[in-house]
Amino acid sequence: MSVPLLKIGVVLSTMAMITNWMSQTLPSLVGLNTTKLTAAQGGYPDRSTGVLPANPEESWQVYSSAQDSEGRCVCTVVAPQQSMCSRDARTKQLRQLLEKVQNMTQSIQVLDQRTQRDLQYVEKMEVQLRGLETKFRQVEENHKQNIAKQYKAIKAKMEDIRPLIPVLEEYKADAKLVLQFKEEVQNLTSVLSELQEEMGAYDYEELHNRVSNLEERLRACMQKLACGKLTGISDPITIKTSGSRFGSWMTDPLAPEGDTRVWYMDGYHNNRFVREYKSMQDFMTSDNFTSHRLPHPWSGTGQVVYNGSIYFNKFQSHVIIKFDFRTSSISKSRQLDYAGFNNAYHYAWGGHSDIDLMVDEGGLWAVYATNQNAGNIVLSKLNPNTLQIIKSWTTNHPKRSAGESFMICGTLYVTNGYSGGTKVYYAYSTNSSTYEYIDIAFQNKYSHISMLDYNPRDRALYAWNNGHQVLYNVTLFHVIRSEEL
Repeated sequence: MSVPLLKIGVVLSTMAMITNWMSQTLPSLVGLNTTKLTAAQGGYPDRSTGVLPANPEESWQVYSSAQDSEGRCVCTVVAPQQSMCSRDARTKQLRQLLEKVQNMTQSIQVLDQRTQRDLQYVEKMEVQLRGLETKFRQVEENHKQNIAKQYKAIKAKMEDIRPLIPVLEEYKADAKLVLQFKEEVQNLTSVLSELQEEMGAYDYEELHNRVSNLEERLRACMQKLACGKLTGISDPITIKTSGSRFGSWMTDPLAPEGDTRVWYMDGYHNNRFVREYKSMQDFMTSDNFTSHRLPHPWSGTGQVVYNGSIYFNKFQSHVIIKFDFRTSSISKSRQLDYAGFNNAYHYAWGGHSDIDLMVDEGGLWAVYATNQNAGNIVLSKLNPNTLQIIKSWTTNHPKRSAGESFMICGTLYVTNGYSGGTKVYYAYSTNSSTYEYIDIAFQNKYSHISMLDYNPRDRALYAWNNGHQVLYNVTLFHVIRSEEL
């Protein structure tokens, strides 16, 4: 029995790895702002290819690379000499369209190659699973030759495996969708090539609409692949050791491409100075920073930087403040009605952690508790501009029993503690307004977690663990069905 069960584990692990790769790599392939963080690791070497035309001065030149040093797809388009049609405004439009399509073509090709490779492995696993099912049936037919206890165990394992087969079928259908995208991009590339020769034989607006439509579909596909259910948390990566036992640190998930500034806040009360490091590298290797003084001290470690502003809970109050780093001023403040504060409903570790602000793919959230909900967690979606509550959900989980919590794709995940052995054991989905108990272990390396937040751009958990700034990579699982696109 050990070999078949090992194969089952390999298949489940393979599906998790495939989804983790797609959620972390696909955003950079379709040209959205993403940053993949690594701790003191070297980049990947460029793998460039280029073919020079017979007469470079009269042709378009395309140079491409599968990945740059940070894992992003790179595609460079060099136009003909300026003397050719330089006064024709349509030439500029054509060049812009061609650049977009060439980028999408390169992205789809890389995605298609990797998808086909992974699909071959999945199909092989499917054959093995079906073979395993046949063997189990044989065992069932010849059960008289087996001990009754062993037979029941085999049958139970078989029932666990059966749901995996339709999942594999759905994944094969997803691969066909990638091929459809590839064919559409190739068709557009052909039309643009003919247009380049004939100059004016096609409707520019119609062609632009086709390109925009395909780009929107690709972005929608990427968002569905990026989101999913949490299935695993990696071992911790220690970025730095600094500060006191409690604190918070983060990057801005909506920062422009190339902006990797790190924001650092030591302590959980009676402090109002936020450190800004120019980059993750500076944060890791130096102590050079700019200090920002907030108008009020913060409470707890539930602060978050989002789109150039920091959102924090004003000390000894249920007031949320939005402070704009660009203007060094408060742009908005609002009371979070009925929310407990001043250690009324803190996390299990204490520290004035009554109100926890966080972000995910959907926007800004507040996690807190109220007397009206008997001290259980309340989850509210906030408007990041006005701080008004868009919608709230009440849960049955006591706030004081939670170690920490974080949001991923509209689901709140709660840990069972903050010290010693720690795991994520409770999940509340705002999409279905339902909860479930889960069991996802992760390493609490330094034995005291006082901050744990998800960054949707990095696809990583940021943690403050007993004076250590730590990162965890996450594995998300999601199967796209054709009717979703």
